Amino acid sequence: MTSTDERTSLRRSVTTTGLFLFILGDVLGAGVYVLAGEIAGIAGGALWVPLVVALLLALLTAGSYAELATKYPRAGGSSHYATRAFGPFAGFLVGFCMLSAGIVSVGALALGFAGDYLGAFVSLPTALVVIVFLGLLAALNTRGISESLGANRVATVIEVGGLLMVIVLGAIVIGRGEGDLGRLTELGTPENGPVAAVLAGTVLAFYSYVGFETSVNIAEETKDPARSYPRALFGALLVTGVVYALIGVVAAAAVPTAELAGSTAPLALVVEAAGIVPPVVFSAIALIAVANGALLTGIMSSRLAYGMATDALLPQVLTRILRGRRTPWVAILVTTALSIVLALTGTIDVLAGTMVLLLLVVFLSVNAAVLVLRRDRPGHRHYRVPVVLPIGGLVSCLLLMTQVEWAVWRLGLPFLAVAALLAGIAAWRRRRRPAEEAGRVDAA
Repeated sequence: MTSTDERTSLRRSVTTTGLFLFILGDVLGAGVYVLAGEIAGIAGGALWVPLVVALLLALLTAGSYAELATKYPRAGGSSHYATRAFGPFAGFLVGFCMLSAGIVSVGALALGFAGDYLGAFVSLPTALVVIVFLGLLAALNTRGISESLGANRVATVIEVGGLLMVIVLGAIVIGRGEGDLGRLTELGTPENGPVAAVLAGTVLAFYSYVGFETSVNIAEETKDPARSYPRALFGALLVTGVVYALIGVVAAAAVPTAELAGSTAPLALVVEAAGIVPPVVFSAIALIAVANGALLTGIMSSRLAYGMATDALLPQVLTRILRGRRTPWVAILVTTALSIVLALTGTIDVLAGTMVLLLLVVFLSVNAAVLVLRRDRPGHRHYRVPVVLPIGGLVSCLLLMTQVEWAVWRLGLPFLAVAALLAGIAAWRRRRRPAEEAGRVDAA
């Protein structure tokens, strides 16, 4: 006889290795292709330092996700944890911040696609590239999830290979004596002292590590999540951190800091300095990496918008499905349109910083939820993080928020204000529902 739990729960088929590769593919890639130059412009030649610091801060919050994902191994993620700990208002606020962060991130990646990597092939107006690029991704997203994820698997292999190519070619430049290892200790710029440079650079570097938080949505399908999920999560982040640190080292040593900071295709400069692989080859790889990141994030954003509309938390029009393809075409069009507007009115660094700001709100709630839910006993074995880590995660999120520039706050605050307003409405409607149902029972 099949139990009710077995009929209604998802099948546990994801192994530790499979989960590790999923997280690695989600985290490693597009961000560093675009932002290495921006980080160098803030932190100086020692751009590897904020990349390592960002890893350490990401690991603090990852510890909180490891506990909550194994304690409550079900789809829903950050919004579910916030709802359990603080109620529906916080749950909606966190969900809306996740949605907004995805929309902003797609806008940033669209600008990255339209930059110097594409310039290696053709010179076109940025606005035209952004509109056509995001329109094509929306069309692929609308066509179907299987086609989108099939493209992702191929693109992930290519983008990881591109990063390894940069590391090898950069090492060759250094080995030939053409690099300058002295730049690796140049921390700070005329505008930022060493400490300010590290903190401000870490805000942008943090963008390169986000993505691990989406993995909690498949914890319900993981074999022995209490054992597998922490290993896969921490392992994937550590591998990513090593790759990014090596990227930071070879890029800073092989290319003058000013050149890195002035380019939207910073890693292509490392390839060019080596003179072994044609720069256009690497530019093609980078374009695939950026497109893959935008595609995955666009899929997440449209499905999250559809799911929130299905729960009556966003307008019902977002629940419309395309006949035949069974994809949420209205949600895809709306989220894509918002990303286009942001890309046409913003800059890469401001959009990336805004995405980090919105996720810092999410991470604050997750770290706090771990502490609040410590008294909750789920009745099964789960990973338990030392209490110092979520406290450190809370402090790190608040610290990074103090380093967010005013231009970023100016773009992020309207998102937070709308999130708070809609969260208040959602919480009020949820409180009214039991009273209305009770009234109908009494009338009957």
